[in-house]
Amino acid sequence: MRKLILLICLLLSTTLLLAQTDQDVSNGSLKDRIYVGGNLGLQFGTITNIEVSPVVGYRFTNDFSAGLGITYIYFKQEISGFEDFETNIYGYRLFARHNIQQQFYAMVEYENLSLERFSVVDGRNIEREWIPGMFLGGGYFQPIGSRAGFNIAALYNVLFDEDKSPYNSPWVFRVGVTLGF
Repeated sequence: MRKLILLICLLLSTTLLLAQTDQDVSNGSLKDRIYVGGNLGLQFGTITNIEVSPVVGYRFTNDFSAGLGITYIYFKQEISGFEDFETNIYGYRLFARHNIQQQFYAMVEYENLSLERFSVVDGRNIEREWIPGMFLGGGYFQPIGSRAGFNIAALYNVLFDEDKSPYNSPWVFRVGVTLGF
């Protein structure tokens, strides 16, 4: 746990130092600095996965923004010969983005998800636990008009635990939309 807290502090310090070197957007109004967006994920078949993850961000400078979001995932897996496993996964995320060029950005994100897992200790009991993730990566932002855009990001979870993570791999790819007010 200490290593996780140290890592978060180090990453936040680095992003704040990067933000101080950016161009100031103090001429912009509050509505020019705030943006909303998020991701929507759909998968149907043997595994049904429906994800809704809205975010809100604040542009501190032209090149640096940070924000928070929530995540909700409905998950159902059909298991041959057994009762289907169905659960709700929820949690939160904190993120920081730094524009490298006009449309490319580096990103760090801390995510904490509450999910149910089978416990082999007492047979087939289901336990709910919080699973953290620390994602590092980057993305591409394509403007759509003057106040919206489409983005895609590739992120690597440095805290990935194959036995606990809700993801199949430490690599996560996100596609979303961003809207300014």
